[in-house]
Order: sequence, then C-alpha cells, then structure tokens
Amino acid sequence: MVKKLGMALVYIAVGGLIYYKGEFILAWIRSTDSIMLIMLVAVAMALFPVIPYPVVGGVIGAALGPVIGGMVTWVGSTAASILMFIFIRYGYQEWGNRALHRYNSLGKVTTMFERNAFLTILFTRLIPFIPSIVINVYAALSKVTLVSYSLASALGKIPAMLLFSMVGDNLISNPSHILITIGVYGVFLAITLLVYRLTGFGRSGRTGAKRL
Repeated sequence: MVKKLGMALVYIAVGGLIYYKGEFILAWIRSTDSIMLIMLVAVAMALFPVIPYPVVGGVIGAALGPVIGGMVTWVGSTAASILMFIFIRYGYQEWGNRALHRYNSLGKVTTMFERNAFLTILFTRLIPFIPSIVINVYAALSKVTLVSYSLASALGKIPAMLLFSMVGDNLISNPSHILITIGVYGVFLAITLLVYRLTGFGRSGRTGAKRL
C-alpha cells in the first residue's frame, strides 16, 4: 500500500510541475534545435498529459517540420505509453485486475478485450479523440502482454502523431492547407472504421457484445 501511494504521489508531483511550467516548456521547444532533448520533453509531456498532446505535437511540428516533428512526436507518445503501461502493470495490476473482474459484465468485456487485444488497441489508437491514458491504464490492468500492447500502440499512433505535426507545421507555413490535412485524415479514419467493420474481428466483437 505504501509503495502504491508513493508511486502515485511522485506521478502527481511531476505532473503538477509540468502543469505550472507548461508555457515555458512549449516556448523552449520552439527555440531549441536539439532533437534528442525535444524527444525527451515529448515523452514527459505525453506521460504527464496536463497539456493536451495534440498541442505539444503541433508545437513540435512547427519547430521541426512535419516529417521530423512527426517522428519525434510519435516516439515521445509511444515511449510514454509503454512507460505508463509498465508503471501500472507492476504497481497496480493485482488490484486493478480484481476490479475489472469484480462485476460479471465488465469481466466478460475484459476477457473479450484480452482475446482481441492487438486489434482493439490498434484501432483505438487510430482514433485521436479517445484518451490515450484510458487505453494505457485499461490494457495494463488486464492480461495483455507488453509486446502485443507496445506493437499495437506504436503502429496505431503513427497517423495521429503525423496529423498533429502537420497541422502545427501548416499553421506556420501554409495555414490554408490545414483543412486539407484534416480532410485527408478524416478519409483515412473513415476507411479504417470501414475495414474494422468488415473484418472478422469487427464481426466477432459485435457478436460478443450481443452475448453480454
């Protein structure tokens, strides 16, 4: 119990520090040219999301350009998700797993999620308005393996991170292209959801939902 409380307090303290120094950190990203340092900051900002990560990604994209900025934003977000997974898995999984299976309906949903974990995580990562922290915590409390979670998260984050970076870059260089960028991503997202519905995974997910 002391261990869990100590870990939570450290996380809250660092998150509070980033919250109070958020504007300074964003200004520093705009002014520095050290990609490695920006990447480390991106990890911290994603791990402690007191500032929306799309804003962070946009600033990085404006500072480094859409390609390099997208890569840095992607690495930061992916690394933060894996670190969060490890933090929850080794600190709180025993408690959380009991909570997930405490109620019969939630336990069935969790079992179905674990059975289709890779595709579920992959598709939810492709949708940028689903909070990343929710996916991180739920996956870590379940029995999903670290390897499956990491691969699905890394692949699923690529489009959204590129979107954030490109929007940030366009704000500086070509503001008129922002709607085109968002439109292209919208088409991509629609195709992704269509593929999801047409796959065997989508059908099995709906079948499982009917059984609950």
